[in-house]
Amino acid sequence: MAHVPQDLLDRVASLEREVRQLRGRAQIRPALNQILAGDVRIGEGGRLIVEAPDGTRVFMTGQTPEGDWGVGMWRATGGSPALTVGDDNLTDAQMIRMWSRNGEVIVMDDAFADGFLGRPSIPIPMQSTAGQETSSTTTTTAWTGAARLMNAVLWAGFETYTPAGTTATVTFEDSDGVIDSWVANTSNGWTAHEITKPVRREFMDHVNYRLKHSVRTGTGTIRTNCLGVYTRNCFNAAEAPT
Repeated sequence: MAHVPQDLLDRVASLEREVRQLRGRAQIRPALNQILAGDVRIGEGGRLIVEAPDGTRVFMTGQTPEGDWGVGMWRATGGSPALTVGDDNLTDAQMIRMWSRNGEVIVMDDAFADGFLGRPSIPIPMQSTAGQETSSTTTTTAWTGAARLMNAVLWAGFETYTPAGTTATVTFEDSDGVIDSWVANTSNGWTAHEITKPVRREFMDHVNYRLKHSVRTGTGTIRTNCLGVYTRNCFNAAEAPT
């Protein structure tokens, strides 16, 4: 038998011990229930899905079946959506949406107007003045109101009574001037008028509103009622403020 140096035999024995240790450790799998350091990356169409014991999906993040990337939370009872971030099938807006239990969106940002709230719609309280009824040909303030803007579209509705032989000029204004102006000329009756226009200020800006009217022709007494004023989300891209 050829002479083998003792140090070489010792090295071989040490390697055998290390191999046995590695084999033993390979059979002991650590619990995969913690991430103590580093990142977990999900890409190329992958998704992370959490399900309730009955298989109901309650959380998902990654690429959706529609092709966008998003995050979703669903209720364990029935699987109805609760909170989602993703496309709305109409735009690439990546909207944030909160859902009611029966599937209605109750809170969302605007799909077409960046920086604005979509839902809920925000009412603008209006108060009548002593000039709500007038027979003057001088412009008189009939209603006033104020709000901090949150939605992108303004809606307002008014009705003006003009007696026989009398017409009226009605104007609705905000802090930047006239929003709309019209003539109420229904003989001995009510003229209704609705306004739908993009807002003219930025999100959370303070805006004052005034409804003014005056007798245009005749000498009768006119009266203007406020049917309501509120802001809402854009129904299409054309309604978005520019």
